[in-house]
Amino acid sequence: MSATIALNPPRHIAGPAVGEPTLVRWLLTGLALLYLGLFLFVPLAAVFTEALRKGWDVYLAAIAEPNALAAIKLTLIAAATSVVLNTVFGIAAAWAIAKFQFRGKSLLITLIDLPFAVSPVIAGLIYVLLFGAQGWFGPWLADHGIKIIFAVPGIVLATMFVTFPFVARELIPLMQEQGKEEEEEAVVLGASGWQTFWRITLPNIKWGLLYGIILCNARAMGEFGAVSVVSGHIRGLTNTMPLHVEILYNEYNFAAAFAVASLLAFLAVVTLALKSLVEWRTHQQRRESVDLNQESGQ
Repeated sequence: MSATIALNPPRHIAGPAVGEPTLVRWLLTGLALLYLGLFLFVPLAAVFTEALRKGWDVYLAAIAEPNALAAIKLTLIAAATSVVLNTVFGIAAAWAIAKFQFRGKSLLITLIDLPFAVSPVIAGLIYVLLFGAQGWFGPWLADHGIKIIFAVPGIVLATMFVTFPFVARELIPLMQEQGKEEEEEAVVLGASGWQTFWRITLPNIKWGLLYGIILCNARAMGEFGAVSVVSGHIRGLTNTMPLHVEILYNEYNFAAAFAVASLLAFLAVVTLALKSLVEWRTHQQRRESVDLNQESGQ
């Protein structure tokens, strides 16, 4: 009898080890949707509603106004320059940190994270202290006819400062996870450094790199604090789109302010869609990599 019990233990119906009641799940989901609606969808809808309240003619006139076009152009210039330079820096920094051991590695990681800890306004004030008329390099720059503060170079520098961690911070954990075995094998087989980078490293990080570029671009287009300090708010010259929206709103020109703001919101939505697409593609790539490793292990 005991042998029968030992050979045929009682069976239990399998169930979830941890679970939440249905009511709790619905409540949490409802709270999340309510939060998103109040703080994301409603403000976004309000921006487009106010922008189009007086019709398409007023909306298009506000976008085509010379100062608005200048602000759009400057925003695109600052964002494009920052993205290109921060992409080069981010790849170099991530490659050095993930693939090599050297003195000052911890310091480099700390410096990369610095813009996350420093207020953008403080960053702008630092550039004024360095390059302003009364700054450390101000007299020398004035003697040589070089203008940085209250000019396009200052806006680009401020935008670069607040955005440079994004590409590096996205690539560092990705490169560390991938390791350096493939690069070492390529070097052993006779590949040069550039050949290894273009044929091994870059294809492996392309989706993470694109994700970092999208985040960097989104932050650059929407930057306000640091740019506000170094721009001087000169209409048609040093106003980016966020600064132009502020000026229009302070002048009670609400239709034009919301029109330009809606363009920024549209760019943000497009960026969010691209970000979601890259996240999905990155997830798919990782799943394919895991499946391939499992097959090779079998």
